[in-house]
Amino acid sequence: MIKEACIESFEEAILAEKYGANRIELCSNIILDGLTPKRELVNKIINSITIPLNVMIRPRSGNFNYSENELSQMGEDINFCKSIGVSGVVFGILNKNLNIDIPAIKRLALIARPLKITFHKAIDEVPKPLKALEALFKIHGITSVLSSGKKESAIKGFELLKKMIDKAKTQLTIIPAGKITYKNIDEIHQLIGANEYHGRNIVTNFN
Repeated sequence: MIKEACIESFEEAILAEKYGANRIELCSNIILDGLTPKRELVNKIINSITIPLNVMIRPRSGNFNYSENELSQMGEDINFCKSIGVSGVVFGILNKNLNIDIPAIKRLALIARPLKITFHKAIDEVPKPLKALEALFKIHGITSVLSSGKKESAIKGFELLKKMIDKAKTQLTIIPAGKITYKNIDEIHQLIGANEYHGRNIVTNFN
């Protein structure tokens, strides 16, 4: 079982590794569901930990429909992450109809290559997430999808999460998220049976 800890500071990165996180997702402003962190922090952390580091690429809070300028900024941030050796990047882009924005995702996925790409919880805004998965299967570079099963927690969304895992099979990894902590992860694992999990407090208490 891979435990991905969602953190926003250097101190948290060090503690997450110490307490057994298998991977880190770094972002800023977790209170806003995570934004792109400062480059100085990314650089400091990548040189101080031994576990894989994924970086959130999200230029602002709010919806996931981005302007041309925002997409360009995301591309620049991905190039920076690639240049310093992070393991992967995390982003999600939707069109105005709340469906997967395939051209925009392909554009950023091409920039990110050969990094791993996680499509984040923007998928929980999509009307038909199982159909959205089919679109993501066809985009080279997408390796995982972060989801709460369209609910406020992984436990409440477990039925959809199990359907997503079954549909994705070996094509990509579904990473359940949403109020998963070191206290309830065993219970959630029995319920969902995923290979990877994501949480703010998945290995220790940061809040």
